[in-house]
Amino acid sequence: MDSIEHRTVRVNGINMHVAEKGTGPVVLFLHGFPELWYTWRHQIQAVAEQGYHAVAPDLRGYGDTDSPPSATNYTCFHLVGDVVALIDSLGEEQVYLVATDWGAMVGWYLCLFRPDKVKAYVCMSVAYSPRQTWKKPVEALESVFGDDFYICRFQEPGVMEAEIKSYGTEHVLLSIYYETRPGPIRLPKSEPFGSKNTPSPLPHWLSEEDLNYNVQKFRQKGFTGPLNYYRALDLNWELTAAWAGVQIRVPVIYVVGEKDPVYTTPGAKTYVHGSGFKTDVPLLRQVVLLEDTGHFLNQEKPQKINDIILDFIKNF
Repeated sequence: MDSIEHRTVRVNGINMHVAEKGTGPVVLFLHGFPELWYTWRHQIQAVAEQGYHAVAPDLRGYGDTDSPPSATNYTCFHLVGDVVALIDSLGEEQVYLVATDWGAMVGWYLCLFRPDKVKAYVCMSVAYSPRQTWKKPVEALESVFGDDFYICRFQEPGVMEAEIKSYGTEHVLLSIYYETRPGPIRLPKSEPFGSKNTPSPLPHWLSEEDLNYNVQKFRQKGFTGPLNYYRALDLNWELTAAWAGVQIRVPVIYVVGEKDPVYTTPGAKTYVHGSGFKTDVPLLRQVVLLEDTGHFLNQEKPQKINDIILDFIKNF
């Protein structure tokens, strides 16, 4: 880890922290919720050793990157603008993109708005979600899962932050890591976010050092920035009306764990393995399902993910 370099880059009006290693073609890693550049620690080392320049930022609102307070500063245009400016700052026309969870959603938006910036995309956990015209996202989720669904509960500024504070950063992060993800589960309104009895010992893929790094950064920065991604969902829906029905025209490999709640959500498997995904993403090359793997697949099975990344991007 000492060989990974860190610097701050001015992008799109904010200061962005970047971890990087190696020289050569750029492989850009985008993390999810609630994570940091650190989630890619195994992949950074692996791709750098194979002749690539691994670049992993803390996304807007996370870690050592600036965190504007308002959800209106976390639209898909802001997030993609950050990434495009970062790519430009590296002196690159295109990058190989690797992303998971919310980073994967940012990755899809990048491929939608600026496909010229992406050579190939290794997407993990969150498949492409075409814009639905019948209802705003939060209302649609509430109609299916109820208003106690975690994304619905994230919407009111300050409410979830207070709940997280009452339980403590370490407890909440561990609850999410053990749950594989905070959704799509339905927590009763009377029950604070996260489980009341955090299991022990740590997940096999998480050391005390790993946990401490994450806890330290989230204690410093808080959760408002990360939660604002969810609070901008309806605004994103409004802003992207002009892209309804547009296909993703970037070579993609999609990797997901069979135990990932994103994958086991009703309707997800039908979309991923049916004709819908391939229709929306015509350059989809492969869907890889990892057995006995949950949401944090790049940490749970780092060597497997390293091999998948390197095997895929070498073709472009």
